[in-house]
Amino acid sequence: MDVHLRDLRYFVAVAEELNVTRAAERLFVSQPALSKQLRALERQLGCTLFDRGPGGVTLTRQGAALLPVAADLLDRWNAGYETARAAAPTGTLVIGLQTAVGRGLQQEALRRFRAAMPGWEVALRLVNWHDPSGGLADGSSDVAFLWLPTPPGLETHVLVTERRCVVLPADHPLAALEEVPFDRLRDEPFIALPAAAGPLRDFWLGRDARDDEPVVGVTASTPEEVFEAVTGGLGVVLVAEGNAQLYKRPGMLYRPVTGLPPGRLAIAWRSGNRSPQVTTFIDALRQIATKV
Repeated sequence: MDVHLRDLRYFVAVAEELNVTRAAERLFVSQPALSKQLRALERQLGCTLFDRGPGGVTLTRQGAALLPVAADLLDRWNAGYETARAAAPTGTLVIGLQTAVGRGLQQEALRRFRAAMPGWEVALRLVNWHDPSGGLADGSSDVAFLWLPTPPGLETHVLVTERRCVVLPADHPLAALEEVPFDRLRDEPFIALPAAAGPLRDFWLGRDARDDEPVVGVTASTPEEVFEAVTGGLGVVLVAEGNAQLYKRPGMLYRPVTGLPPGRLAIAWRSGNRSPQVTTFIDALRQIATKV
């Protein structure tokens, strides 16, 4: 009988969490999709893996018997995959991105990587904010440029620390200020990241500096949606200071915000991944970041 590794990952996550909602958040999938896939796996196996009740789920005897086998298979597959990737003389390093990086980081790191790993190609993968891991959680990226905080299961190295700025329509009353105190933004409608972005959404709503609920005017999944919403007068948004140079648009102004801790841009990778291509790219960024 053939079973997809994805289904085993779903099963193990629910078995460890004993809660479908938490498992869905951990896997970055919707709860209905996860429940549907588990039902399909049970039909394929011909047995029930979970007893479902109002308080959550519990493993059946069949589920408890399958769990160590499934977990071991996943561990061995992940180890084998990384070993195979490391043994290959050539390959492709996939870099996950959610926004433009700039700041003199990416191009120089790529130049150093290609010099150190001849024959290796590099692919840039744009990932929307519904996946706060930048493609690392499902293995579709090898490394990713992410703003902290990041989801669990990742290692990070901070590359840049920058003030947070607010993006305003050019005719906004606060645009006359050279710096905007965060208290002046408390009642403004904000453009928010998707709920799936979790702690990152909270950070860019300034929740770390407020004890009240922010007003969310609109939710956006990409930078382009964010800036269209700003110029359309639907709200304001917090961004890192360096992004003010990367995302200039007619009808928008950037102003530094006081009263907020800074943002931190990091390179991230899966915990325990010590493959040569990942290590080489991270080392290149470490060297460059000390000069930025």
